[in-house]
Amino acid sequence: MSLLFYARLIGLTAGTLVYLFLIALILGHRRPRFFERLLFFLTLSLFLAYASRLLEVNAIIAYGTPPAATKLVYSILGDLGMAFLPALLVHIHFAYVRSIQGRAMPRGSGAIVWMFYAVPFLDPLARLFAVREYLPYVSVPGVLSWLAASSKDSLFVAVLLCLAFEFSIARTSIERIERRFFWWLGGISSLAFIPLALREGIATIPPLRGGGTATALILCGILPGVLLIYFALRHNFLEYGAQRNLVYALSATFLALLYLALVRRVGTWLEPVLPPEATASFLLFVLIFLFEPLERVIGPVLHRGMRERMSRVQRLSVELQQESRHGSVGHLVTEAEKRVREEFGLAAMRLSVPRDSALAALASPGGLGHVAQIRLMKDGQEVGLLEAASTGSYLTGETTAALEFLAEQLPGMLDLARLIEEKLRLERELAERERMASLGQMAANVSHNLRNPLSSMKTVLQVQLENPDLPLDVRRDCALVVSEIDRMSAKLTQLLRYAKPSTNGQRVAAVALANQTAVLFRHDAEQRNVRLEFERPTSEIFALASEDGLSEVLSNLIVNALEAQPEGGRVRVSLSRSDGHLEIVVDDDGPGISPELRAKIFQPYFTTKATGTGLGLSIVARRMDEMGGTMACESPLRNGKGTRFRLRLPLAAGGGA
Repeated sequence: MSLLFYARLIGLTAGTLVYLFLIALILGHRRPRFFERLLFFLTLSLFLAYASRLLEVNAIIAYGTPPAATKLVYSILGDLGMAFLPALLVHIHFAYVRSIQGRAMPRGSGAIVWMFYAVPFLDPLARLFAVREYLPYVSVPGVLSWLAASSKDSLFVAVLLCLAFEFSIARTSIERIERRFFWWLGGISSLAFIPLALREGIATIPPLRGGGTATALILCGILPGVLLIYFALRHNFLEYGAQRNLVYALSATFLALLYLALVRRVGTWLEPVLPPEATASFLLFVLIFLFEPLERVIGPVLHRGMRERMSRVQRLSVELQQESRHGSVGHLVTEAEKRVREEFGLAAMRLSVPRDSALAALASPGGLGHVAQIRLMKDGQEVGLLEAASTGSYLTGETTAALEFLAEQLPGMLDLARLIEEKLRLERELAERERMASLGQMAANVSHNLRNPLSSMKTVLQVQLENPDLPLDVRRDCALVVSEIDRMSAKLTQLLRYAKPSTNGQRVAAVALANQTAVLFRHDAEQRNVRLEFERPTSEIFALASEDGLSEVLSNLIVNALEAQPEGGRVRVSLSRSDGHLEIVVDDDGPGISPELRAKIFQPYFTTKATGTGLGLSIVARRMDEMGGTMACESPLRNGKGTRFRLRLPLAAGGGA
């Protein structure tokens, strides 16, 4: 047999193994994305094309003239592989740009893809229409051969279009690995374009006439698969090289298959001299002497891979340790989920601290992957749960080991974050208390230095107002000054209340207190033409709070709600029990609060009123914090208007009447 024949045999064997390796790699690391499914069918088509031709060559070697059944098998396999190969080639490039790069495709790109899928059917349909009287005699293999023949005619155009796509992606890509991959792929496509052009008769090269063109096309067709495998393993392109154990297992399996094929081939060659069984026994026995050299070659590679992975895991651990120094458990959990997912190429990652038994188990996207659950242990007790979902069918041993190593480190990081968080909270609380003590001292001094003069001024003016001979204009001015003195005294009182902490831990009858507060403001509401509603529960509710503090909170919220509706409206106050807490709701029909203002309304001295002090809602927020409660503001409520304040306070023991 000629040298060209053996070159074709080697090329077909290599192509079959390369694309079978890629199929196993994609299946082992499958992701619920359309691109991966498309890539699988493309590699499957190439595998069938190479495997069918390899079966044909081996049948020729074994039988000289292959049997009819063998011909039928490799014909069907080859036609299946070629039927949609051009369409898949074009489609995979469009899908890469849209799915992986996230770029929008130009208008009409979908029509181009569907045109390539439709082209193989045109010729078979025309033939069936032409010979419709022989339609009952048309077989499935015959139709497949027509599809494959039509696809071969469009392969030239498909490769030309892919070539333009690859160089375009290489020019516009911002990632170095992606750019390098597509430059190489574009060069390979340019090389494959030459034998295709020769087959179409566009050009002529004497050495590649006849079987040389087909052999060159076979060899060029292997190179894209080899390139993808190299970039996947060397640079983790498309994240296919993340699971090293899978790669090692596949490599060992393929080497074993190649060696067994070599044993069979050598046994056939030496059959005139030695029985095939003797040759096979000798070649298999030789493996014993190859174990030591193989171990010397493979051992350092595995050790280097393990060292690289452990260094990456340790670097990740150090980075998370630095994140824990921010003093926020929530921030640490978020960063840990993000970085671990990126480092190990996981489909999903969740860290539950502490473990929430009511939380549904993490599920892999698409339901294809494997989910591992690793408990976070400290002093023999479970403090959390780490859940990781693989992009492939399972998590490899090295990935699981790395996650278990991180799970051992995370409890210490979480403790450090909590300690720093608690330290920062205490420092802020101490600074706040010092600030409030200074403010209280200042407020007391201001009140002491201003109240007495204001009281004297008010007394003098009130005496003057009792004089019946006081002129009308002077009487009006004196009354105005008295009202301004009262307003200044109220603001001084408000300042003292803001600086003075409330006495907490009391058992407060919240319903009675809220009703009393609503009654106090009912007259003011009637003067403003505002309907003040109080929804009384059927029974008393006792809260663990401060009577003065809760009264201040309700008073400030009701006053704000009344002042927000100068043209009349409605204010509603309601109390209820909710999940072991007292819930107080105060809502109004005012103009509402914009999102920009909602972020500022609880800041001291921030106000939108012309004569406001900006302390009302600050006092509310401070009192709620002192009483261990929470507060939320919702606005708008209806038709772009309305504001609702929702307060929650802990119930006292025996909170019901």
